[in-house]
Amino acid sequence: MKKLSIIIPVHNESEGIKDFLDKKLLPVVSDIKDYKTEIILVDDGSTDDSLKILQSFAEKDPMFKVVALSRNFGKEPALSAGLKIAEGDAAITIDADGQQPPELIPKFIKKWEDGAEIVTGVRDHYTKHGFIQKLGSKLFYFLLRKMGNKHTVPGSTDFRLIDRVVIDEFNNLSEHNRITRGLIDWLGFNQQYIEYTYGVRMAGKPSYSLKKLFRLAMDSFISMSTTPLVILGYLGGIITFLSVCLGLFCIINQYILGDPLHLYWNGAVQMSIFITFLVGIVLISQATIALYISHIHAETQGRPLYIIDRKKSKNLK
Repeated sequence: MKKLSIIIPVHNESEGIKDFLDKKLLPVVSDIKDYKTEIILVDDGSTDDSLKILQSFAEKDPMFKVVALSRNFGKEPALSAGLKIAEGDAAITIDADGQQPPELIPKFIKKWEDGAEIVTGVRDHYTKHGFIQKLGSKLFYFLLRKMGNKHTVPGSTDFRLIDRVVIDEFNNLSEHNRITRGLIDWLGFNQQYIEYTYGVRMAGKPSYSLKKLFRLAMDSFISMSTTPLVILGYLGGIITFLSVCLGLFCIINQYILGDPLHLYWNGAVQMSIFITFLVGIVLISQATIALYISHIHAETQGRPLYIIDRKKSKNLK
């Protein structure tokens, strides 16, 4: 009998995780008769009672595996930890807040059985999301595609099914500043999509702030593309060209034609404008290069992507 792994990253979801597992996920899992199922609950350093609740499920049923990370590493490392532990012929990743409907899991499995190696959930709209979130999401995917990532479909999420072949290739990837959905899309393979309506959280508040989302977006741009550096190169060329044109204009207007436009630009004013403008460009360039250097620094440190607290984990080999 084939095996199916369901991976759920959890961070401070004590208010809703029990209802999510009991009322939403387990009824769906009980209807999956053709597969042996394991549910991998990855606690990402929760500071509430989430870990205790997860441990209680694992103590009652060996189908549950609890992976307790030693601290909060973030959702991406938590997903990576779950995929590393997964033993199934396919794995399904899903959030713990109830916004992604588990009842669609049979449809994911059907597309996989029909030949798809990756089945990705694509949200068709944002329920109770404000204008800023919607605009930010559209801008993110627009920029991501413009920067050369043609693989990621706008609205795609981490709610997806991944074949064993894809899991093994993903586990071979070594970068630390990773965006799971972007890397899985980058791997290629036969990918199919299922649209779904993004639901409302069952309880609690989302742990992803605008600051974290912005950082995630920046990591996406930098880790998946070198286009920002290329853009800065073009920008530098354009600025140099415009500076030469403006300098020639000033020289011709001021010194050859006798300032017929009465601009009265003396040398100090001209130099101040050029220096101020170019200093700003240099600072922007240095900031972008610093981001790339920080990623290089993180990779060369060779630190583990995550650390599992074996004492708190349950049902792991």
